[in-house]
Amino acid sequence: MTTPAAAGPPTIATSQAASRVRAIAPDLARGLMLLLIALANMPWHLFGRETGLTSMHHVDGSLGDRIWQAIAIVAVDGRSYPLFAFLFGYGMWQLYRRQLAAGATSLEARRLLRRRHWWMLAFGAVHAALLWMGDIVGAYGLVGLLIGWIFLERRDRTIAIWAWVLGGLLALGALSTAAMGALLGALDLPFDVEGADAGAIPSVAGMESYPMSILARLGMWLLITPGQGVFGLVVPLAILLAILAARHGILEEPERHRALLVRVAAWGIAIGWAGGALALAQFLGAFDAMPSWALSLLHAATGLPAGAGYAALFGLVAARLARRPLGIAGRALTAVGKRSMTSYLLQSVLFVPVLSAWGLGLGGVLTEWQGALYAVGVWLVTVVVAVALDAAGRRGPAETLLRRLAYPRDAKAQPTGMREPAAPSASTAPTASLRG
Repeated sequence: MTTPAAAGPPTIATSQAASRVRAIAPDLARGLMLLLIALANMPWHLFGRETGLTSMHHVDGSLGDRIWQAIAIVAVDGRSYPLFAFLFGYGMWQLYRRQLAAGATSLEARRLLRRRHWWMLAFGAVHAALLWMGDIVGAYGLVGLLIGWIFLERRDRTIAIWAWVLGGLLALGALSTAAMGALLGALDLPFDVEGADAGAIPSVAGMESYPMSILARLGMWLLITPGQGVFGLVVPLAILLAILAARHGILEEPERHRALLVRVAAWGIAIGWAGGALALAQFLGAFDAMPSWALSLLHAATGLPAGAGYAALFGLVAARLARRPLGIAGRALTAVGKRSMTSYLLQSVLFVPVLSAWGLGLGGVLTEWQGALYAVGVWLVTVVVAVALDAAGRRGPAETLLRRLAYPRDAKAQPTGMREPAAPSASTAPTASLRG
């Protein structure tokens, strides 16, 4: 495996700063990411108003709703889950590397990852049945099984080639779909847009029977998990890119890769927001002649560079924070990031019973901008819980349970305590044995 050339021998000061970045960069990104996840999921918990075929945003609304919809479609929708996938893939390689550093064989390390991903799939099924059909824990567990089996020990070159192949397929599909929609509009071919939109995405949040909602959520989760997780290509591609990034310590040592991070942040966010702007224009009626699905895949595809851009931006923020004592906000965000699964599941506990028709039913009352404020409030509650757990030196309950189930008793490296040092960086960890 090749690594980028070092900029020079690190000094004691730079080594200490790098160590602090390794402790906060991925966790800081996860903490901020969970705010985006809460905002992206919110429209799915509202009900009682007309939505489109490919979006849960209300087709009518106040000025406040329109302002929030513009922000969400451009910068949040379809941009948060690629970021989540990237950070998940980054964590996959970190865990694998830590096992090797502790003396585990490659077979033992891969077996541990496989157990972890099977249990994530089980967690996702339970989460979907009880609360949230859009669960991504199970989807990432499924993709983790496939990526771990096929790509984990492949050389950088092989992973990069496959990333280009998958990226090309994704771009081809997005552009072809957009071109087809544009052609239908330009030729004025018969396409009943209004009739198609009448079959909008069903609102499980509006179901008044909790037992029936369980069946509906499981049914949709069984479709969403392989669809979004595998066949949508965005998640596998994000994980492949994350493994490459983790092998070179991009987020753990951002000062060494500052130029790369700046480019990825600038170009990735620009491309992602440009795709979001097109989707927003269609949502607002600028392309009425085109079918409502015409730009959906383009919106999803441009979410990948946006997610990578956000990850790069968070890495740059972490590098800046490493130069000074970590403040209250930084400590709070990293506390959430260290307990990302607990915080993610807690969001559903605070969303679903309060907003669903079978619960308090507030999802039928709140407008979209009010729902966004509620989502921010939910995220802040998870921050408070994470900070309290961090002060007590405790992991989140979901992380604790997953580790107990996934780690065999003879694992070379057991889960580290909350006060123990981070895993070795990419520049100091043992090199994995890679194949073609």
